[in-house]
Amino acid sequence: MKTFIFLPPVSKPTGGVTVLRQVADILHLSGREAFLVARDEAGWRPEGLKDAAPVIEWDDLRLSAGDRWVVPEGWVNALAPGLEAEAECVSYVQNWAYLFSSLPPGVTWDRLPVSFVAVSDPVRHYIRQTVKRTAPVLRPGIDPTIFHSADTRPQGKVRIAYMPRKNKSLAAQIRAAFEARCGRDAARWTPIEGMDAYGVAETLRNSHIFLMTGFPEGCPLPPLEAMACGCLCVGYSGFGGWDYMRQAEPEPRFTPWWPLRDVPWGGNGLWCADGDVLDAALSLETP
Repeated sequence: MKTFIFLPPVSKPTGGVTVLRQVADILHLSGREAFLVARDEAGWRPEGLKDAAPVIEWDDLRLSAGDRWVVPEGWVNALAPGLEAEAECVSYVQNWAYLFSSLPPGVTWDRLPVSFVAVSDPVRHYIRQTVKRTAPVLRPGIDPTIFHSADTRPQGKVRIAYMPRKNKSLAAQIRAAFEARCGRDAARWTPIEGMDAYGVAETLRNSHIFLMTGFPEGCPLPPLEAMACGCLCVGYSGFGGWDYMRQAEPEPRFTPWWPLRDVPWGGNGLWCADGDVLDAALSLETP
């Protein structure tokens, strides 16, 4: 069986696109026939990467009934070639928030011969509760050769790293609330933006706290990267983060109402309800 994975037209490799590339590369390196299918000739593609899965153009795609066609959840129309060829069609749900966002008018998932793969256990729960389908979980991972802790941490003022592109206005509100309580000089704030993976890792290694402001999320990797680099984590889960997030301070911190899978680790952050500015600001004081 050949596996073809749809590569959305993006100008740079977002987190979701990077995961698609990694899946294709892993299959390719294991000896499977796996290909990335680029929708737009002007879009990003993983050129120059060692041992990368081959990339074919959309117009050159030829699917048959014995092939597997994998499409991320926000690109329902891209399922068309697989449906027409009666191939095995799979929707890889990387973010629960987009599961229904691109369905054409009058089309529902129960009318499509499509199976699902979830990026995390909370996303699997969301699929099960809404679409009434079971979905295996295929989690992404981080590169420990890039994201690892240093022997020492910076001295002096507490350093808080955050990603402004993740709900920028809420990040500003959290900072304002924190500084109103603790003073403008209580911490040094370091935005993570415009950096490659190595720059992100170095910034995290030179920070004490990582403030997570992103939601919704399917299985957010920045908090995992921050933990690997030795940061204390505070902030939001995006729902999908509860695949691995566990509350380090049960009272009076937020506790999910949905079921959590059993894990062998304990609390690993001060996690707040998504959008709760005050709790995030108060949690920054706790570490």
